Formats: sequence, structure tokens, C-alpha cells
Amino acid sequence: MSKVRIFRIKGEITEPKMRTAFTKEILALKPEDAVEKIYMEMGGRHKVKRHHIRISEIKEIKPEEVENATIRKLSGIGR
Repeated sequence: MSKVRIFRIKGEITEPKMRTAFTKEILALKPEDAVEKIYMEMGGRHKVKRHHIRISEIKEIKPEEVENATIRKLSGIGR
């Protein structure tokens, strides 16, 4: 059985009249799954097409480094 890892993804939404930076923490098995999840979330929540999302960094982080409260609870760290 595979272990779920935590990834921090940094990127930017670039639409013709708007440019917005983002940082998201995602639970996934591998980096490719995390990127796919970012595309799905941003597309669904912000109505952004995939070609408008530019990912600049994908980094696996330790559970102690997580800032998102929901992911902290899911990983069993708590605050």
C-alpha cells in the first residue's frame, strides 16, 4: 500500500487581465497526482482553464511544516 505524502505547490493564475499568485498544500501519492488535483480545484473553484495555471514549484514537505489546519488534522499532527 502506498503512503500519502504532503506537497506544497506554488504557482500563478495568469489570465489576460489578471495575475494572481497562489500556494496550496495537497495530499497525494505522487507529484503528478498533486498537480492534477490543483488543476481540478482551481478550475472548479475559480473557473480557470488549465492553460492559465502556471506551476512554478512542487515540493514535498514534512507534516511538521504544514500550515493548512485541515491537512494538519488529517495527518495527525494537530496544533
